[in-house]
Amino acid sequence: MKNIITLVAVLLLSVSSFAQTQWKVDPNHSSLNFNIEHSGISMVNGKFMDYTGSLTTNGDALTDANFDFTVKIESINTNVDKRDNHLKSADFFEVEKYPEMTFKSNKILATGKPDKYLLYGELTIKGVTKDVIFDVHYGGTIKNDQGEKLGLKAETTINRFDYNVDYDPTGAAVGKEVNIVAHLQFAKQ
Repeated sequence: MKNIITLVAVLLLSVSSFAQTQWKVDPNHSSLNFNIEHSGISMVNGKFMDYTGSLTTNGDALTDANFDFTVKIESINTNVDKRDNHLKSADFFEVEKYPEMTFKSNKILATGKPDKYLLYGELTIKGVTKDVIFDVHYGGTIKNDQGEKLGLKAETTINRFDYNVDYDPTGAAVGKEVNIVAHLQFAKQ
């Protein structure tokens, strides 16, 4: 009897693992953007150019999906070289000591609104890990001659001081809150 129960358990685990779909972010059709207030009168926009991301879904739905992202801080781009170099310095990201930021999800919940989810996870910047919640808009999936694609937009706001990015502690010149907006397209693996 024990052998039959063990066999059934193994079969169920095997079937559930086959139902999982693996996706990788397509950087040619994605962007990882941020904006932050400057001098209290305007916004500075930027993006990261080098990142990898994976997504695991059960079928095509985002329910029970897992996200895993790694961003190379060195790839920061605000279209001003002097500012980008300052952002890479010890005043901000300390790229030499902390070359990457990461995000790992721990749950995703449907909001009850069509294609809207809340994505919970841990964001790590400069060795500091904090819980964050992204608002996600699921764009759906398509199949074409390049394979199957999945699209979504994820957005959240963080306080940079929570991650020891504390240049200008008054927040007068460089705002405290950073809005992160990721437009992502994933390719089915």
